[in-house]
Amino acid sequence: MNIKDFKLFRDKNYIDGEWIASDSGDTISVNNPANLKEIGTVPKCGTSETKKAIEAANKAWPDWKSKSARQRSDVLRKWFDLIIKNKEELAQIMTIEQGKPINESRGEIGYGASFIEWFSEEAKRVYGDTIPDPMTDRRIVVLKQPVGVVASITPWNFPNAMITRKCAPALAVGCPVVIKPASQTPFSALALAALAEEAGFPKGTLNVITGKASEIGDELATNPIVRKLSFTGSTEIGKILLQKCSGTVKKVSMELGGHAPFIVFNDANINDAVAGAMQSKFRNTGQTCVCANRIYVQEKVHEEFCKKFIEEVSKMKVGDGLNEENSSGPMIDEHSLSKVEEHVEDAIQYGAKVAIGGSRHALGMNFYQPTILTGVTPEAKITTEETFGPVAPIYKFKDENEVIELANNSPYGLASYFYSRDIGRIWRVAEALEYGMVGVNTGLTSKAEAPFGGIKESGLGREGSKYGVDDFLEIKYINMCGLDK
Repeated sequence: MNIKDFKLFRDKNYIDGEWIASDSGDTISVNNPANLKEIGTVPKCGTSETKKAIEAANKAWPDWKSKSARQRSDVLRKWFDLIIKNKEELAQIMTIEQGKPINESRGEIGYGASFIEWFSEEAKRVYGDTIPDPMTDRRIVVLKQPVGVVASITPWNFPNAMITRKCAPALAVGCPVVIKPASQTPFSALALAALAEEAGFPKGTLNVITGKASEIGDELATNPIVRKLSFTGSTEIGKILLQKCSGTVKKVSMELGGHAPFIVFNDANINDAVAGAMQSKFRNTGQTCVCANRIYVQEKVHEEFCKKFIEEVSKMKVGDGLNEENSSGPMIDEHSLSKVEEHVEDAIQYGAKVAIGGSRHALGMNFYQPTILTGVTPEAKITTEETFGPVAPIYKFKDENEVIELANNSPYGLASYFYSRDIGRIWRVAEALEYGMVGVNTGLTSKAEAPFGGIKESGLGREGSKYGVDDFLEIKYINMCGLDK
């Protein structure tokens, strides 16, 4: 299958309503992680092109923000409808450039589109306030207005949904956007831009630029025209961007690294817990920031859980994501693969046992076997560092207080999960876990209706839900006096 045959394939940047190359003509090669073959190239842009994109967005802002909420809502709805109409092609593009199994790609297209649908409706629900003043001749009025140009820097692991989750609320409230997708997965972003163009977004309202991450990121973070930056990626890079954004006191949203605990109590439904662990750990080949990274199983059910978990993992089929039968695709690149190897080898050195997997797959290239480690110790790197791969380390614990302490012993605070049928325990543990999101008897938490985000070093702000528009709005207080004259 040739990605260039797709109707939505674009190999140029989308800036100010035009499809353009880089100023230098330089390009970046994009490879299929399943076979390492080049699938196309995109412009290798830098500072000058980024400035053009920012200026285009700023020029588009007055008209876009002046449109009624319903007008913006209607355009977003058209974008949503077009994405659903082209769901299969978008999914194929995603699998070719990112590697995830095709059914997961289809799921992501639907998930990503749900944010556009949600915020097309929320656009009409940005409410202000009238506050009683202590003096009779005055009124206090509070308005919410769009913050201005928004920059979005998105990752390779969810190349569709991370764009829609950031851009839909911005566009809904009247902010134009400049999108910098990951260089590994630019074609999904450019396909979304093609559909946005078809939906009728005014030129400059939505811009996509590819190229040098350092140059583009620096300009987006330091340019005073950009008033809000939203980033999904590593905590390390997020901290750097936060420092750069401070120079112009931008609003920021940071969805950073995670190290999710997954807890199975003695009273849990073990079959459900195993199913949830499969969902949480091995989705996208373990390459998500909300994956279960530490699986804590209470003593009485430890053996039963491990046996059933190993049995389910043994059924997984690894290979090219375009094959409908495969449930696990490749790692994104050699660097990611090497990190997984390092974590597994380190855990073994500290006493862990390989229950299944534990090495590169026979397919070679970027494929790694779905892996379960038992008897993992606190000293192992995998206990404290995000692995970002298909490796499930299992730990045994005695009681509730112990596991809460273990789960919270991390600088990260994004997602957490636990299984229990005791209602008292459910409330206690859910409130005690120091994480922005808690899944109770489920391995999945993400949906458009819910506020996605973390605490501690996992980030700032929330994406999705009614709270998802807040960071794209400024609150303006109007003191109206002299009303009795």
